[in-house]
Amino acid sequence: MAEIRITGLKFQYPGERAFEMSISDLQIASGECAAIVGPSGSGKTTLLSLVAGIQVPHAGDIVVGNDHINQLGETARRKFRLKQVGQVFQAFELLEYLSVFENVLLGSIIDSSVVEDARSRATQLLSAVGLSHKARSKPARLSHGERQRVAVCRAMLNHPGLILADEPTGNLDQVNKQNVVDLLIQQAKAEKSTLLMVTHDQSLLDAFDRVINFEELTGAGT
Repeated sequence: MAEIRITGLKFQYPGERAFEMSISDLQIASGECAAIVGPSGSGKTTLLSLVAGIQVPHAGDIVVGNDHINQLGETARRKFRLKQVGQVFQAFELLEYLSVFENVLLGSIIDSSVVEDARSRATQLLSAVGLSHKARSKPARLSHGERQRVAVCRAMLNHPGLILADEPTGNLDQVNKQNVVDLLIQQAKAEKSTLLMVTHDQSLLDAFDRVINFEELTGAGT
């Protein structure tokens, strides 16, 4: 499990993409499933990127578990993501030249130390989402819903303490939207992981322990 604590955070894009974000305090409990809502372009995706250590704030502190992410060097942040973070993206981000099974295994291919039982874990996850029969298929032969289920399996491979999901249901119909959210929450609860998901879909919010209004969080709406 991974508690998230953010204090005094400030981040900005300079120049033509002038954008500034400020969060004075945000705490998400270990094992909590939280949804973030707010208008497009307000910085929700940037927040996930900061929590994952992909970007670094200009000021403030981001703590995930015992790690002060903003104090880690680039190599340490990359290792943090590989070992502790599962990421799910709206556009799936599957590699078309790899099979479904190989896509789920991708984290262990990049770093073989991530999961010792990676192959059996991948088999277990694909079975859990009903895709065992698609393990040898390439992503091009999958439906949108199937592709997103593969993306969820890939995110869960390393037993992450933290799951970050950026609009993972944006390309799906209503049935598959609910299925993906149910799967994410089910897997998070099973692994005792913390889930932080960005969404615009109000119909999905009842499934979460907590809903965070991003404009209220940053003061942008005041």
